[in-house]
Amino acid sequence: MTQKKILLVEDNADDADLTLRALKKSNIVNEVVVARDGTAALDFLLTPEPQPLPAIVLLDLRLPGIDGLEVLRRIRAEERTRLLPVIILTTSKEQEDLLGGYRNGCNSYIRKPVDFSEFLVAVQQIGAYWLALNESPADVPGFVSG
Repeated sequence: MTQKKILLVEDNADDADLTLRALKKSNIVNEVVVARDGTAALDFLLTPEPQPLPAIVLLDLRLPGIDGLEVLRRIRAEERTRLLPVIILTTSKEQEDLLGGYRNGCNSYIRKPVDFSEFLVAVQQIGAYWLALNESPADVPGFVSG
């Protein structure tokens, strides 16, 4: 079985490094692909030359150019990526962001804790659930996305 990839969509280098550190410290050894903006995330996911999809997308909302909610809308609009688990991981406390995330089909909305030890716990729980416990359509024999 191939290793499940994680797509981290995060423009802030410090937040990306913090997330990578938390994943490593949580013994989550999956390959992490980092996209620094919405365009890079969509290029990775919607490339004309299909590649295996990541197991999960960790999506920030505040991105330059194409924002996170628009990335989510485009992911959900494509047959190949429609069922891909997308977890919004953001500092936003805006009610409209939370509602917009769920209205556009996110699977989970998590506010990044400011404290690293709390963030570490959140990342451990994300990994335990989404990478170990959750069963995705990609786990079904014969499932072909797109």
